[in-house]
Amino acid sequence: MSKSTRIESIDILRGLVMILMALDHVRDYFHQGAFFSSPTDLETTTPILFFTRFITHFCAPVFIFLAGTSAFLYGSKKTKPELSKFLFTRGIWLIFLEIILNNLLWKFDLNYTSIVLQVIWAIGLTMTLLSFLIYLNYKILLAFGIVIITCHNLFDNVVMEGNRFSSVLWYILHQRYDIDLAGTTVVFAYPILPWLGVMILGYCLGKLYLPSVSKKTRKSLLFKIGITSVILFFVIRGINVYGDLVPWASQSTTIKTILSFFNVTKYPPSLSYVLITLGPSLLFLYGIESVKNKITNFMIVFGRVPLFYYFLHIFVIHVLAIVGILIFGGDWKIMIITEAGFNNAALKDYGYSLFSVYLIWIGIVTLLYSPCKKYMIYKTNNKHKWWLSYL
Repeated sequence: MSKSTRIESIDILRGLVMILMALDHVRDYFHQGAFFSSPTDLETTTPILFFTRFITHFCAPVFIFLAGTSAFLYGSKKTKPELSKFLFTRGIWLIFLEIILNNLLWKFDLNYTSIVLQVIWAIGLTMTLLSFLIYLNYKILLAFGIVIITCHNLFDNVVMEGNRFSSVLWYILHQRYDIDLAGTTVVFAYPILPWLGVMILGYCLGKLYLPSVSKKTRKSLLFKIGITSVILFFVIRGINVYGDLVPWASQSTTIKTILSFFNVTKYPPSLSYVLITLGPSLLFLYGIESVKNKITNFMIVFGRVPLFYYFLHIFVIHVLAIVGILIFGGDWKIMIITEAGFNNAALKDYGYSLFSVYLIWIGIVTLLYSPCKKYMIYKTNNKHKWWLSYL
């Protein structure tokens, strides 16, 4: 690690989930039937396809959680007003990037017939809210984050419809929903209330990485919190009364029953979902802190330029998907994904095997390593350029 205040274990974990994120997005664009079926649909999935989706469940919560941790560490060198201003302005910037850039990269639809508000939107909006919440007492803020995560499932049965202000506010907070806005379909894919809880908990975790906290104390707490989260997941999910919108159920085979047990809700992220993703992630931070080898060095590169990598990998995957459909004998224009195009019958016959998806994923991650490393070095050598902190 360079002579900076960066925490390598955090960069390693972030890099790992960024790599896994590419697997999920490659599957979206290349796998047979991905446009018309869910990999977690127990009626149509296979164990390996379900696993492929499940391991990528870690990406969004860790991405948002570590954004909170990074905010705390950034703020440890700034005044509260300086941190608040940075979080607010960066949050607004991320919301802009989600609407204008990310939607364009995902769909190549210059008419913006649909706007999907995804993870960058969630980070941006929760970051703007965090810019105000950081003025709260640390213990109160921590308690607030825990309450959000543990209690938001109480509102699972609150369902709204239409374009009324109260309904749209609820879609932003807790209900995944689509609305028509002046001819454009707006998809609230990441209701932000539980994600705000994740961001807050990540921010509070940053305290463990202050110089005043010993490595022994930090690792002990990471292990205790991580293992407790995993145990709570199995207890709460096993009781099967609260913690997820969709309870698990016995299936026709043991393996399908296991899949049902782990089929937790991401939109919005349930208590069970957060426990089984962040718990193991904290255990990973516990175990990886003193590890340094070629693999961790590889992950660090992606972990230090997450936003650059995110937009670049979406663009590359989408361009290669156009090549993929041409090789498949289809019309490249199908990959200009408009609102009407989501139901394009031609996509039903398009797609490659899951094995091919994994090969394409490995190839894309390998391809992106060099530009990400060059950008990482550029950022390291140009820390005086304030605008780089927004990229």
